[in-house]
Amino acid sequence: MDIQGTCDPKFQPIRDEFERNFRERGEVGASVSVTVQGQMVVDLWGGVANKDTGTAWNEDSVSIVFSSTKGATAFCAHVLASRGQLDLDAPVAEYWPNFAQAGKGHIPVKMLLNHQAGLPGIRKPLPDGAFYNWNTMVSALAAEEPFWEPGTRNGYHGLTFGWLIGEVVRQASGKSLGAFFQEEIAGPLGIDFWIGLPEGYESRVARMISPEMDPNNPFVAAMADQSSIQSLMFLNTGGYMTKPDYDSPTAHAAQIGGAGGITNARGLAGMYAPLACGGSLNGKEYVSADTLARMGAIASATGRDVVLLIPSRFSLGFMKTMDNRKHLQGYQDSVIIGEDAFGHAGFGGSLGFADPRNEMSLGYTMNMMGQGTGLNERGQGLVDAAYRSLGCESNASGGWR
Repeated sequence: MDIQGTCDPKFQPIRDEFERNFRERGEVGASVSVTVQGQMVVDLWGGVANKDTGTAWNEDSVSIVFSSTKGATAFCAHVLASRGQLDLDAPVAEYWPNFAQAGKGHIPVKMLLNHQAGLPGIRKPLPDGAFYNWNTMVSALAAEEPFWEPGTRNGYHGLTFGWLIGEVVRQASGKSLGAFFQEEIAGPLGIDFWIGLPEGYESRVARMISPEMDPNNPFVAAMADQSSIQSLMFLNTGGYMTKPDYDSPTAHAAQIGGAGGITNARGLAGMYAPLACGGSLNGKEYVSADTLARMGAIASATGRDVVLLIPSRFSLGFMKTMDNRKHLQGYQDSVIIGEDAFGHAGFGGSLGFADPRNEMSLGYTMNMMGQGTGLNERGQGLVDAAYRSLGCESNASGGWR
């Protein structure tokens, strides 16, 4: 495999692991990037962007990163909070009045971020293409009754997260989620990352290869009941997940803040770089020190996530390190990162995160999807190599220090 890009000699273990992914673990096309103290120390790519045509994955290739998009959406909310334009402890309805329907007037913004709001899905069948119409989705969520008493449990809001947080961002800022992210975060950082891809970039998008679903995963097994939360979350998507339609130009152009972001490893690592460096980069402050601390602090954790049916740990909008290998075969729904790190993995295995203790950020994207909503051995191997390169040690609780 011809690997392209650059790698600081100190981080040669990452390059070795990246090559191993292609040689031994079935990688098709991928990219990995790492920053330390805001400087890019690893930026590698290789393989094939389109298995049907044989088009190479090149320096500018991008792909859909599914729930890794949540990190970008949450970042937008925290930028507003840091500026005093959004109070995360205030009721959502203070910014989005229609949200108060169905007894939701008391739910604070922070419960949308930490997956405690009880709105992981929509009961009423969604029409075809619903995910591509912002008003359709926010109206449906505003009318929805919570599946549990908000604040009493947490359950992964796998797809609804983007419209819930995105509408709060829109109401508080006066800009759409995609526009706010582009103007306030992606643009200033100079990264290729979009929530709503402009038409002119479609030719650069690598095509995803859908995974086999693991029938032993409790989330997958629960979807057999069409009335279950799991089925409503994953299958009632207007065709987005069931056709599947997520890799179409229409889907790429839509602002799907929980799953539809388009970027590469450089974009993910670049987005998290200021969060690994105290909230600022190159003289520009993105969030204050207080906001950064809140972004990384655990806000919900449980022995059994209502939706995933396994343990989960979240800060306000981000995944914290969680090791579910003893609950599932392989990694699947694990994200094993530093104790102080926070970020987000995406369906199939993409990842972006910041580790403020080590002043490191990492991004990984690929088109050969693995099982589950977390990492697989390809992504986890790269994360482990990054920490080993920094001289860190793993600990018994499933994290790095």
